[in-house]
Amino acid sequence: MSQELLEYHNVLLKSIFTEAIVDQQEPVKIDQVVSDFDNVMFHISTPESKTKILLSIVLKSWPDLEKYGAKELLKAEYEGFVTETEVGYNFSLLVDLENLPCSTLEDRTLLVDKLSLLKRNAMAAPFELAFQQFDEMSKEAQQFEIGSYTPTDAQTEVMAIKYRDEETIYIQPNWDRVTIIFSTGFKDETDQVLGKVFLQEFVDARRRALQNAPQVMFSKEPPLEVQRAGFNGQLRPDQSFITFVLFPQHIIPQRRERAISHIQTFRDYFHFHIKSSKAFVHSRMRHRTGEFLKVLNRAKPENLEKSTRKI
Repeated sequence: MSQELLEYHNVLLKSIFTEAIVDQQEPVKIDQVVSDFDNVMFHISTPESKTKILLSIVLKSWPDLEKYGAKELLKAEYEGFVTETEVGYNFSLLVDLENLPCSTLEDRTLLVDKLSLLKRNAMAAPFELAFQQFDEMSKEAQQFEIGSYTPTDAQTEVMAIKYRDEETIYIQPNWDRVTIIFSTGFKDETDQVLGKVFLQEFVDARRRALQNAPQVMFSKEPPLEVQRAGFNGQLRPDQSFITFVLFPQHIIPQRRERAISHIQTFRDYFHFHIKSSKAFVHSRMRHRTGEFLKVLNRAKPENLEKSTRKI
């Protein structure tokens, strides 16, 4: 592969806005619906004029994200671009190409990056809230003796984000860590086998070499945090739980943005590599079969001599 991680931004959105804002090409009429991971859809259009681009997003997990401050976070992040929400979508931005708040090439490039990260920033809300609660509890804990501080249940509430059908992200802040749990599943039996191998590698990697990496745990049973969040559904045979434990060194202020981006894309990264592994195995099988056929073809005699039988 040409890169180790998936991009955090939407590539098509970045391409469209780069042409319009950075390259400043002649404005054109736009009306496109763009799909993204996790059942996210964008609608990018020019309903009023070619110089006013409307960008709208709809997320399956919006009710949960809005509960944890997604709308307020997006309004602050995209101040000056927020507009009335388009019908059928959760949040909309309006970019007026004739009145951009940036003049230099660097500023225009940063604006394009910000616009193409709309999904990432929307999904960041519960993580930002968890890190904020972690800071507050850590500060309170410093006033107590070691081991004597116990946060309240309200402070350590488990946040559940149902971002896909039958899949959920659980986030629990605490005074000394932030725990993030992915509930995921595999419909295909081959994916189940490969998925278990990959997850075991995540668990073993920290023990072998990556001592500073977050703690990773894999289980078929729902962890206590998930049970606390009110999980009372039937466990599916293909369902698994992957737990990441972020300690203070992983979520210091200068690392938080990357930590949020990395953890958000874990599920997509994970399934992407499973599919890539299957594609690689299939290509190797086809290559090996082709080599065997060549050997068999060379083994056939080109000219069959008729044998004569003497009496």
